[in-house]
Amino acid sequence: MTDFPIRVTASAFAGRGLACLRGERLVFSALDFSLPASGVLVLTGPNGSGKTSLLRVMAGLTPAIEGRLLWDERDIGDDVETHRSRLHYIGHQDGVKPSLTVGETLSFWAGMRGGSDVDAALRHFRLARLAGMPCRLLSAGQRRRLALSRLVASAAPLWLLDEPLTGLDEEAVGDLAAAVAAHRARGGSVVLSTHAAFALPGMQTLSLLDFQARA
Repeated sequence: MTDFPIRVTASAFAGRGLACLRGERLVFSALDFSLPASGVLVLTGPNGSGKTSLLRVMAGLTPAIEGRLLWDERDIGDDVETHRSRLHYIGHQDGVKPSLTVGETLSFWAGMRGGSDVDAALRHFRLARLAGMPCRLLSAGQRRRLALSRLVASAAPLWLLDEPLTGLDEEAVGDLAAAVAAHRARGGSVVLSTHAAFALPGMQTLSLLDFQARA
């Protein structure tokens, strides 16, 4: 178990009849999901099947052309900013500024989200000894671990993670799994996409291929 405090409010997250366009292409349609508090939903499918698009819809960053997102049966469209405040979204970009140090970077992100336990987050992802290092000197794996450390530096009930295992070695994958377990133990929920094996107890899977437009 991790040594950082996570305080979240248990809630259910769901989508009903979702459809999304990317450019002129219908990426998916008639997509439903239900994610309870403490749940994990793993998105599967080949590149281009819509995993990133669905995560962006879930985050309120890309509007669905059809359907609704619900938080405790309330439409998030009624208050998108509140929905965004309750989640951490980590995409393909690490959000690391080269001129800042590791510690400064995480302190900045935690400060934006009302977090405080930066040191514990750095320790969890084995970055404490690098706290004073400029981010421009980090390896790709270290940059990814720094991005993921934002998850545990401040509380948010919902984690949306796009290919979070990219660039991680086996030890760092274990650190992420431990962070997910601690988050779930406190009522938090997780949606993630991955091509790699990442078995988590009680996880649901959703294949985007099941919701592709038929020619």
